[in-house]
Amino acid sequence: MKDTQKPGKNGFKFPQQRVKTRITEVKPNHLSTRGYNQEDLIENLSFAEMVFLLLIERLPDEREAKIFNHILVSFCDHGVTPPSTQSARLIASSGANINNAVAGGLLSFGKNHAGAIEKAMELFQESIESLNLEDTDEADVNRKIAGKAIEIVDKYESESKRIPGYGHRYHDKDPRAVKLLDLAISESAIGHHTKLALAIENMLFERKGICLNVDGVNAGLLSDLDFDSSLGLGIFMIGRLPGLVAHAYEEMEEEEKFRRFCDLEDIVYEGFKNRNINDSLDDENL
Repeated sequence: MKDTQKPGKNGFKFPQQRVKTRITEVKPNHLSTRGYNQEDLIENLSFAEMVFLLLIERLPDEREAKIFNHILVSFCDHGVTPPSTQSARLIASSGANINNAVAGGLLSFGKNHAGAIEKAMELFQESIESLNLEDTDEADVNRKIAGKAIEIVDKYESESKRIPGYGHRYHDKDPRAVKLLDLAISESAIGHHTKLALAIENMLFERKGICLNVDGVNAGLLSDLDFDSSLGLGIFMIGRLPGLVAHAYEEMEEEEKFRRFCDLEDIVYEGFKNRNINDSLDDENL
């Protein structure tokens, strides 16, 4: 095999090509992404199709492109209620640049906000993989998925845990989830992972009145589109970014500067009171 390393000081060798990528090739006067000329992509692809190509290394078919676009749109905004949006607006009110405000919003994503989609994708993908549904007739597929749903709900209930992707603090029935399912049904885009998500929802609704939320539905749909669970949060971020930009811009243009998180009278101090520095020093010297 040809040696691709150059000798360096003290006998160390350094690779001639230090960065390898399968995403975009850059040459003078030429760009190609995933093997496609970018000029052709600019002319022929929607933004959602381009994102799909970047992340999954192939072009989506017409149905996949529609579903993926619906998913991205569904993530765009949820008003001022999420911590990420509030963070972006607070940072914007300080006089920071819009990139700093948006970055602060993105950094607010964590296990309690936007973290459910990856967890739901992991759950659905691991569960469907464990069923070995290849070469299984449709009746048996549905039976196995229903059995797995029972197993999952019983397990989470026995451990007093919430299943990721279900329930919402503001919505009894998340309108985004309802619409996404309607669109997926109309496009015949309900695969095994989304079937499992729906089977779990049926049980949770019967027992507790809990429904799928936007994360749960999209976890099923993205899994059916062959996205790895580790991309879940990244896809959510792509969808939410325009909303964060809009909120940061609105804050800068229309709200008073240096917005207060709360008023002074709203703050209750519960720490030590009336401590004397001399008494503390005397106690330490005993």
